[in-house]
Amino acid sequence: MSLLKGIKLDYKIGDISILKDIDIEVRTGEMVGLIGPNGAGKSTLLRLLTCVEKATSGNIFYDDINIDQISLDERAKRIGYLVQGAKAYWPFSVEKTVGLGRIPHQKWWQHSSREDEEKIRSAMQMTETLAYRNRIVSTLSGGEQTLVMLARIFATDPQVIFADEPVAALDPYHQLHVMETLRQHARDDQAAVVVLHDLSLAARFCDRLYIINHGELYCSGTPNEVMTSENIARVYGIQTRIDCDIDGVSVTPVSRLSDHHP
Repeated sequence: MSLLKGIKLDYKIGDISILKDIDIEVRTGEMVGLIGPNGAGKSTLLRLLTCVEKATSGNIFYDDINIDQISLDERAKRIGYLVQGAKAYWPFSVEKTVGLGRIPHQKWWQHSSREDEEKIRSAMQMTETLAYRNRIVSTLSGGEQTLVMLARIFATDPQVIFADEPVAALDPYHQLHVMETLRQHARDDQAAVVVLHDLSLAARFCDRLYIINHGELYCSGTPNEVMTSENIARVYGIQTRIDCDIDGVSVTPVSRLSDHHP
């Protein structure tokens, strides 16, 4: 079932075209990966889909309703957005920071309910941040702060999570942990959309991939359909070794192609 659709999305800054004629669909129960080289427009597309930025033209539909017709309060409940390099700059405890994720479900005069407290604790358990719940979040490492900010999103309990390079600052253990957690979220009537540079993680965890290149949709499909040596060579300008086994597709960069011009 289709959860979110972006149709003919264009985005310009002045006369400069950043995204051109992008069609994208997110279905319930799946994780969608956005991949492509630096500057391709992946993060911009994520900002359009979350309404952080407004498309120059095109339409976005959420459950077949134009997203412009959905209230800001309702969007805040349904959509979680983890920005690239997410950090906290306020002197709050980890637990209080994660608790901010419950604001869309509360009235301004309400105190945290038992349900709120359960969601906050569950989010910290999922992200393995419970052990430093009383630490001031701004004193944590960059990777730890990313986990806390992800926990804040899980506390909201959104239907779809958008994450921009969520594993960039993490060690291999926590990279796998975050991807497994996002994959677990993307089930039943929920979904996740993730911008990734690690092609092997994208191939292993995502149900479908969209390759964005020079602001345009280069191709889309399952990891097996998208992750070919030819596609990667044309988009990234690298030679790769691609292996397929019971765990899925593994992509290993081998060398740059001398005739590739970004």
